[in-house]
Amino acid sequence: MKFYSLQTVMILSLAAAVFAVGCGQSNHVPESKADKKATLIAEKKGDHEGWWCSEHGLPEGECSQCDAKVAAEFKAKGDWCAEHERAKSQCFKCDPKLKDKYAAIYRAKEGKEPPETEDDSPSKK
Repeated sequence: MKFYSLQTVMILSLAAAVFAVGCGQSNHVPESKADKKATLIAEKKGDHEGWWCSEHGLPEGECSQCDAKVAAEFKAKGDWCAEHERAKSQCFKCDPKLKDKYAAIYRAKEGKEPPETEDDSPSKK
């Protein structure tokens, strides 16, 4: 009878060990480069602490997408892209050259390329 009890204990212990190890593993598929970019952008989203709006690719104090007051000022001047809900003078979708203008501002201050924006994310293209 002791042999039967020892065998039962060993089987239960083995089952518990397999269960514990199996629970610690995830079925996570390694992220692609595009997924990593999207994750970084998502992590930065809502961070309005610095001078640069990483989410939209322009100075934070000028960002018509983050600040309702700034947006109202652009709308009052007639500088508004209703299709993309941002200042027309900041609409990289209508005029991709504008992105270069703001990237130059970032490079001049930081000495490096600006971070990618949400519009650079593969899911937004």
